[in-house]
Amino acid sequence: MTVHFIGAGPGAPDLLTLRGRDLIAASPVCLYAGSLVPAALLDHCPPGARIVNTAPLSLDQIIGEIATAHAAGHDIARLHSGDLSIWSALGEQLRRLRARNIPFTITPGVPAFAAAAATLGAELTLPGLSQSVVLTRTTGRASAMPSAETLPAFAATGATLAIHLSIHALDRVVAELTPAYGADCPVAIVWRASWPDERIVRATLATIVAAAADGPERTALILVGPVLAAEDFEESSLYAIGYDRRFRPQSATSPFAETGE
Repeated sequence: MTVHFIGAGPGAPDLLTLRGRDLIAASPVCLYAGSLVPAALLDHCPPGARIVNTAPLSLDQIIGEIATAHAAGHDIARLHSGDLSIWSALGEQLRRLRARNIPFTITPGVPAFAAAAATLGAELTLPGLSQSVVLTRTTGRASAMPSAETLPAFAATGATLAIHLSIHALDRVVAELTPAYGADCPVAIVWRASWPDERIVRATLATIVAAAADGPERTALILVGPVLAAEDFEESSLYAIGYDRRFRPQSATSPFAETGE
């Protein structure tokens, strides 16, 4: 039988993928991260399913639950918040499953930074301002940051930063980013993006600490970069008149017109 790792999305139950929903419905065992995954997603579990909240469990206990279900011939839906490719502790689980020869699949989910950008009504990569988004965090108790991965180093690129798991270190974030971005650089903090109690604070690096003083201390994403407040930016060539492209050749002599591509 198979362990299906499923990205449960940022919080809104309807931001679960159809594949994820169907895998949950087909699995008689469901392990979910109860501290972050909305309980409404468990409504997709089949009647009589064994449902285990893994929030209070150790890694050994989680793998033990998986091994027991696997030995019984049961498929397992393993739900994590957001997307599994970042800060999900997926790698250490997969390593143990490989050692036990337990098969698995991975279904991606909507990541928190994408949900936050949607809430803000923002594109994080605007022509002439930023064409990169850096997903990063500050050092925490669970995982230290490699020495070369620092906020000043990322800020030096001018990219849009999506800083996770760092609301507790907001003062430090501001101090380390201001030299590169400037005090007037726009900042947005989104708490619990897509949840019913979602909250947004917009400010600048100079004012964000005061603006967010009464904000929650967990499950917040900090977005930093000029794109968050830009109106005077270049337009891309993608839809520009005169831009020769495969699906819109501009003349009979276009290489796309000649090849039919």
